[in-house]
Amino acid sequence: MKRKIIEIDRRLCNGCGQCTTACAEGALELDGEGKAVLVRDIYCDGLGACLDVCPTGALKVVEKDASAYDEDATASHVEATRGREAVAAVHRTAPSASGTAVHPHPSRHSGCPGSLARSFAPMGRSASPQGQAPTAAQPATGSPSELGQWPIQLHLVSPAAPYFRDCDLLVAADCTAFALGSFHQDLLRGKALVIACPKLDRIEGYVEKLAELIASNTVYSITVAIMEVPCCSGLRRIVEEAVERSGKNIAPRIVVVGMDGQRR
Repeated sequence: MKRKIIEIDRRLCNGCGQCTTACAEGALELDGEGKAVLVRDIYCDGLGACLDVCPTGALKVVEKDASAYDEDATASHVEATRGREAVAAVHRTAPSASGTAVHPHPSRHSGCPGSLARSFAPMGRSASPQGQAPTAAQPATGSPSELGQWPIQLHLVSPAAPYFRDCDLLVAADCTAFALGSFHQDLLRGKALVIACPKLDRIEGYVEKLAELIASNTVYSITVAIMEVPCCSGLRRIVEEAVERSGKNIAPRIVVVGMDGQRR
């Protein structure tokens, strides 16, 4: 079958091994020559969590003939090579035997601490009982943050993270938060956030990852914030294609920010 999967350029690989630890599925290892290799096709989910840590750009996601990703075989492989606790971080989207979706538990994350999924009350709002709207909190100084999760970079987020399960989604180009002074209050408040740069990021796998996020969660709305520069329109196309692939009927709202900080 044709699907997205990791491909390694041995000429560029310097043997640092960072990709082998970044891959929660244990799909990568170093061979006898100290080069990264794919252990088996069935262990690679094709989402590209390893791309962001490679210092030489030796890894990329390509579409080619490969065996299907096998969640159960991957879980067994990870348990045998990394231990039982590491299994919780294995990417799963299919229903379990009980019929409920299996999501990695954030408290059992085994990868980089910076990519540990966290939900928290934004600084400008205090936590409220479940089912009630959060209440405004008085910030000590300055303007309060409306960020309610971590991580936010598209390479690092998991589509199975709990803060995406029932959300309004904001997909923002990196520069928008710096250009638009009211970004937190006008765009971020009450939303789950994903950021990306269509010009500088390695965007292979972005469409597929966003499509999975949208398809496997209840996403009520999608706002796309981009800069007025031409290259930024690529993020709009990524989101629109992801929505189409997800099968959901959601029309993204597009917000364009000028270099002068004004909304267009």
